[in-house]
Amino acid sequence: MFENQALSGTTAQQYSMLSKQLDALLEGETDAIANLSNASALLNQGMNTINWCGFYLLKNDELLLGPFQGLPACVHIAIGRGVCGTAASELKTQRIADVHAFPGHIACDAASRSELVVPIIVNGALYGVLDIDSPLTDRFTEEDQQGVELFVKTLQKHL
Repeated sequence: MFENQALSGTTAQQYSMLSKQLDALLEGETDAIANLSNASALLNQGMNTINWCGFYLLKNDELLLGPFQGLPACVHIAIGRGVCGTAASELKTQRIADVHAFPGHIACDAASRSELVVPIIVNGALYGVLDIDSPLTDRFTEEDQQGVELFVKTLQKHL
């Protein structure tokens, strides 16, 4: 059984702890859907002021909805479309302060105001993206980006 410890310390220390918890939680499990499910639950529990946290996985040359925490979401996203599709096509993290100012933003949840999307690379190829939304404008900082990228790096070892 896994128990999340109370997170304390600096933002960087909190993300480091989340990544260590993720590594321990996924140790020995080989099923990707189970690992992605637990990863989204852990991140959702560990981050504040977010309203959606989950994965879109590369299937048939598009992103397909995977395990997540939050309201129902868009199922199919074209590579290059919206924040998730842009992260996938550029293989680069997208940290968007105001999603309504992002050209081609896909509004799955009208409450979302900012977004952080990190590509997931497995064996040198795009596997999918981790998408985190917040109802606050400019919610995600550079420290959040670095912390979530560390979380994804940890996750990649278990996929």
